[in-house]
Amino acid sequence: MICKDRVVAVTGAGRGLGRAHALEFARQGALVVVNDLGVARDGTGDAAEGPAQDVVREIEALGGRAVASTDDIATDAGAAALVETATGAFGRLDTLVNNAGFLRDRMLINLGEDEWDAVMRVHLKGHFLPLKHAGRYWRAESKAGRPVDARVINTSSGAGLLGSVGQGNYSAAKAGIVGLTLVASAELGRYGVTVNAIAPAARTRMTEEVFAQTMAAPAEGEFDAMAPENVSPLVVWLGSAGSRDVTGRVFEAEGGRICVMDAFRHGPAADKGARWDPAEVGGVVKDLLAKAPAPEPVYGAG
Repeated sequence: MICKDRVVAVTGAGRGLGRAHALEFARQGALVVVNDLGVARDGTGDAAEGPAQDVVREIEALGGRAVASTDDIATDAGAAALVETATGAFGRLDTLVNNAGFLRDRMLINLGEDEWDAVMRVHLKGHFLPLKHAGRYWRAESKAGRPVDARVINTSSGAGLLGSVGQGNYSAAKAGIVGLTLVASAELGRYGVTVNAIAPAARTRMTEEVFAQTMAAPAEGEFDAMAPENVSPLVVWLGSAGSRDVTGRVFEAEGGRICVMDAFRHGPAADKGARWDPAEVGGVVKDLLAKAPAPEPVYGAG
């Protein structure tokens, strides 16, 4: 019960990773806002209450408390409504898990502008707006003298950290989420808020076709490394009071593996103390690259 009585909002919680997170938060004593539009895998179709309500019923069957939200968190009004749903139902908000998303995969030269915009909207804007409104709420609480011990867990991806062939829009959005996480961590820390990100690998609606092609299904009784439930323990701990000294970090989570990502850092450098001549630069850059570790390969490039 490491999240007992904490109020947690999870976006995209009707299926897959979000559903797994919502259920595990409930098992650990949290009061949960289950947000989901209920649209198709690619984000198309009319909004539907079914997926969010189904998860609420699952949580209630566990003896927990939850409410459904079908607000579009990629709109300013919808993101504000998500925070209002939490505070209206449970009196406050303690943890925000930004998870909602979908795919529109294409090779770059075939990628339509609408497909680029749709993925940027749901992933990057759909992280920014809930974070903005939750941050405003926590700032107001802090300035009113009420103690804040809040958490934000954003959802990036290995595609955002290393790149992924055929997913230029998704990779760019997920890389943007890492940058947003770092900025939010620095800006919101003064109000008692930590902000971290995860890069999960799991079998969901978004990835089931890829895993079906590349991985055999686990045998009966065998550990299913790609089950979304494997990612949730890290998310739930990051959303708990016990993680208050961890912020501005990115974690990979897959199966039983948790990895702290060592992202861009200052590496080998050369300083002439004056302007370089273009003819000099090639040798300098080659020397620096020889001293630096080789980049990890882009997913699907090889």
